[in-house]
Amino acid sequence: MTRRIASDGRPVELDAAWKTNVAGEDTRMAEGAGWRSATLYLWLHTRQRRAIVALTDRIRRAVRESGVREGFVLVSAMHISAAVYVNDHETGIMEDMMAMLDRLAPYRADYRHHRTGEDNADAHLKSLLLHHQVIVPVTDGDLDLGPWQQVFYAEFDGQRRKRVLIKVLGMA
Repeated sequence: MTRRIASDGRPVELDAAWKTNVAGEDTRMAEGAGWRSATLYLWLHTRQRRAIVALTDRIRRAVRESGVREGFVLVSAMHISAAVYVNDHETGIMEDMMAMLDRLAPYRADYRHHRTGEDNADAHLKSLLLHHQVIVPVTDGDLDLGPWQQVFYAEFDGQRRKRVLIKVLGMA
């Protein structure tokens, strides 16, 4: 269920479904002597400038489609004002995370980056705090996550088309 909160006075769409934010997909496959690689580019276009998009189900499907049984999947936000992270799929922790990020990297007019004409320095800093990618093990053809772990895309400067890379590598 999508829920909206405010972050630095701006709306954030929490738990936004990837289906409603995906603008396109592109897949490439490769294989050799016993190994496989699948690369999926997800193009996201969030409705809000800030959003948290649940990606676990789509990543899980990419692993199944790849045929990889043992290996890992890399999930990477390919933009410097977004992040990918692993945590609990619970709105309270999402709200707490956004509050923490706002304390550590609040929206302010006096960032040096804004001298370039941009107004998104806080988005760059929030991305640095969460990081831009995660690696998740693949075991027996599925994501090997802890009992509460899910993978999320955090958008801090959206409402435009951005790309997420999902790369599955391993043994068939």
